[in-house]
Amino acid sequence: MIEIVSRDRCVRCDVCVDVCPTDVFDLDDGGFPVIARGADCQTCFLCEAYCPTDALYVAPFARPAAPGSAHTDEDRMARRGALGDYRARVGWGLGRVPGSALAEGFRFTGSG
Repeated sequence: MIEIVSRDRCVRCDVCVDVCPTDVFDLDDGGFPVIARGADCQTCFLCEAYCPTDALYVAPFARPAAPGSAHTDEDRMARRGALGDYRARVGWGLGRVPGSALAEGFRFTGSG
């Protein structure tokens, strides 16, 4: 479930708004995305995966985190490296290794 949109990291690109399949976000008067319909979040991680500045944190739960929990504390989650963690794990973003390249087991090499 989407828990954090960091105003400090957000560059107002609106990508999270565009990729969200359930229309969770609205833009505030300053053009920043805000969680307007959090209960509609499907925990698909698309917003976090596409955010170019790792400004989002999606908790891996189907229900909202309890108010005041670690999952809603931006400073704590930033120190833990949780903002954009899903994006990092799948290897999206400049300088990151795609998750498929890290997979163990059979790999297609392109040679026959």
